[in-house]
Formats: sequence, C-alpha cells, structure tokens
Amino acid sequence: MTDPRFELFAFWRTSATYRVRVALNLKGLAARERLINLDAGEQRGEAFLRVNPLGAIPALVDLAEGQPHLPLTQSLAILEFLDDIHAAPPLLPADPHGRARVRSLAAMLAADTHPLITARIKGYLTTKGGFDDAAWRAWQSHWFTTGLQAFEQRLATEPATGAYCHGDAITTADICLASIIVVMRIFKIDVPDIPTIERIFALCETHEAFARAEPGRQVGAPAA
Repeated sequence: MTDPRFELFAFWRTSATYRVRVALNLKGLAARERLINLDAGEQRGEAFLRVNPLGAIPALVDLAEGQPHLPLTQSLAILEFLDDIHAAPPLLPADPHGRARVRSLAAMLAADTHPLITARIKGYLTTKGGFDDAAWRAWQSHWFTTGLQAFEQRLATEPATGAYCHGDAITTADICLASIIVVMRIFKIDVPDIPTIERIFALCETHEAFARAEPGRQVGAPAA
C-alpha cells in the first residue's frame, strides 16, 4: 500500500475536520492524520501555530512530489481544492447558479452558524463573558436553532432541493449540513421543526463516506 498523499491535522469531534474527512472519503483519497488535542490546548502551542497562526483545525498538507507542502486551512477552501485536483465525484454543480446556491447553503452553516459554537468561543465566553454551563448551553441551542431553521426554510421552499440539499447528488452543502448535525448529537442538542434537514441527513448517514467520518469512530474519541 502506498503512503497517503495528504497529512491532515485533525481532532475527533470537530465539525470542520469532519467535512474534510467526508470529502476525502467520497473521492477515495487517503490522509495520514495528526491529532491536535483541542481539549489539551495543543492548537495554541508554538508547533501548531506555525501550521495555522489562527490555531484552528483542520489543516491539510499535500505531500505529493512537486507540491509546495504548505498547509491548506479553512474547510471550505480544502473541499474546493480537493474538487479541483480530483473531480469525481464533483462536490459542486456544473452550472453557475447551482454552484452559487450550494456555496450559499454551505456558508450558512460553515460561516454563519458553526463559528459561534467553537471551542475558542466557549473559552472566551466562560472565562471573560461570565457564562456558566447553563448559559453556554443556551447559547449553543440558540445559534444551532437559528441557523438550522433558516436552512430548513430554504430547503423546504426552493425548487432546487432534491433528495439532497441540491438535486439528487451529494454536494458541499450536504457535507456542511451533516457536519453540524453530528456535532449537535455530541452536545445532545435538538432543534425542532426541521423535517427536510432530518430527511437529508438520514440519507447521508447511509453513505459509507459519511459513516466512516463519524466522530465517534475517530482516533481520540471517548469510548461509547
């Protein structure tokens, strides 16, 4: 077996790392993972800050000969990079309007919802913002609900929605949607009145690429 082409700086439960794992699985690409323990604060260590000065994961390094071997950061940028170098199956539609819609749906979750519930936000709110555990949970529930109910409204009313978020093929939008739901499960947070989302996520769960990326199956995950 040949060595994996990629090195992925990862942590078992993060939404953004999950997105990259799903995309790699869909495209049949392999990555050697390097665990960055967020709970132990390794993302703020000098070694990792040389990889990503923001101290955020994932980061992906292309180890192929002739490549710059510089870390790629931001999950959506990594997904588009993987699409550029390995076109099948495509993660974006072929037509400009479809591509814009998928990017818009993905950004609703990856840019407008997920950043509000990350570990660094929790750290600030609980150390400097006066949040206790109950306030933090209320914060999570509020932003998950706000983001997903808006997403549900779009899926339920826009004709481009199909078996998946856009038509009948998996796109970046589905990967981002699943990445939010799997993290909500870890935090044991439920959002009501999202039947289209629940239908699409249930379909995603039947796909091996999503199943293999499930957080509980990753190195470092606590025993069930």
